[in-house]
Amino acid sequence: MRKNLKKELAAGVGLLIAFAAWTMLIRYVDVQAAGPNGTSVGFAALNVWFHRLTGAHWTLYTITDWLGFVPIVICLCFAAVGLVQAVRRRNPFRVDPDLLLLGGYYVLVIAGYVLFEMIPINYRPVLIEGRLEASYPSSTTLLVLSVMPTLKFQIDRRSGNTAVRTVTTVFVILFSAFMVIGRLISGVHWITDIIGAVLLSGGLFMLYRTAVLRADQKRTEKGKPYEDRNQADGDR
Repeated sequence: MRKNLKKELAAGVGLLIAFAAWTMLIRYVDVQAAGPNGTSVGFAALNVWFHRLTGAHWTLYTITDWLGFVPIVICLCFAAVGLVQAVRRRNPFRVDPDLLLLGGYYVLVIAGYVLFEMIPINYRPVLIEGRLEASYPSSTTLLVLSVMPTLKFQIDRRSGNTAVRTVTTVFVILFSAFMVIGRLISGVHWITDIIGAVLLSGGLFMLYRTAVLRADQKRTEKGKPYEDRNQADGDR
C-alpha cells in the first residue's frame, strides 16, 4: 500500500514538474509574433502548423463551451453531498475526509485557472468577439480533466452497483475525450495549450487521489475504516 502511494505521489509530482517545464519551454522556445495582433507564441512552428491544419470551427467551440457547465454541475453536486453530511452530522468536520479533500482540490483547480488568467502565457490563435483572451492552459480542458476523473473516483468508492460504476466510467471517458478533442480541433487554442492543461490536471488529480488513499490508510491504521455515506455516524 505504501509503495503504491509513493508511486502515485511521484507520478503526480512528476506531472506537475513536467507542466512547469513545459510552461518554461513555451516562454522561450521558437517564440514568434504569430498570434492575432502580433502576439507572441512559443513553439510557433508547431502551433501555427496545427492551427492551419484544423482551422477554426465555431460551432464546435460553442458546443464545448456550453458543455463546460457539466463539470461545474458535478462540483456543485459534490458540494451538496458535503453540505448534507455536515447538516446531518451537525459538524462540518465530520464530513467524509475524501469530500473535504475534494473541496480543497477544486479550490486548487480554480486557483490555477485564475493565476493563468492574470498572467497570460499565450493568447488564443483567434479573436473572441474581437478581443484577445488568455489561452494557456486551456481552461475548459483543465476543468474537464480535473473534475471528470473525480466523478469516477467517487462513484467507485461510494457505489456497490456494478452497472452504475460501469456507466459512470464510460460516460467519463467518452465525455472527456469529446471535450479534449473538440477543444483541440475547434481551433480556439494552440495545441501547446491543450498539452499544458492535460499535464496540470493530471498532476493535480494524482495528488488528490494520493491524499484520499493516504487518509484511508490512516483511518485503517487507527481501526476506523472508511465508512460510506449510508453507514457513517449521524446519517442513520
